[in-house]
Amino acid sequence: MSDVTFSRASLAAAELPVFPGLGLNDICLVNSERLADAALAALLAGDAIGFDSESKPTFLKGEASTGPHLVQLATDERAYLFPVGRGVAHPALKTILEAPALIKVGFGLGNDRSALHARLGITLANVLDLGEMLRGPGHRGTVGAKVAVAHYFGQKFQKSKKVGTSNWANPQLNERQLLYAANDAYVALKIYRLWARDQAPR
Repeated sequence: MSDVTFSRASLAAAELPVFPGLGLNDICLVNSERLADAALAALLAGDAIGFDSESKPTFLKGEASTGPHLVQLATDERAYLFPVGRGVAHPALKTILEAPALIKVGFGLGNDRSALHARLGITLANVLDLGEMLRGPGHRGTVGAKVAVAHYFGQKFQKSKKVGTSNWANPQLNERQLLYAANDAYVALKIYRLWARDQAPR
């Protein structure tokens, strides 16, 4: 996309309204087989879903990541968060992420493929990294969600660094973690819808 109107520098200085995102009532923490079945049905019903994952950060030199600890998937209305450590939702998660006809869209997915395969034996299929697809002359690196939201919606996508580097392996995620994780997946799908519209023949 060569016409991105917000660079990282201009985004930081811009006075933009906040992207509303999903609320807690729109988020499902998939921690039972019943919820896994419901999530499976909802996520496979569409043509595309938002996708992201979170891992407990590593701080020591040479320390290997044991992530991902949470996988986030979103429809146009809801987000489904799959805690990896509990294992209850692994079969549903594997079915969704390996579904060849379902597009999984997200930002910065470079490490997700190898991490999911190594930890869960999941082979990702039909993945679209928006960070790569939205690159243009104004962006030497990949485009992040914040820049994409500013460009497509004229809004600011708030991401707390403190929450982003919190303990995603914790069995009890707090409300700020739930909102952060859910909206990472949700915003990717919302951006994809507009990007795909722009790619359609006129």
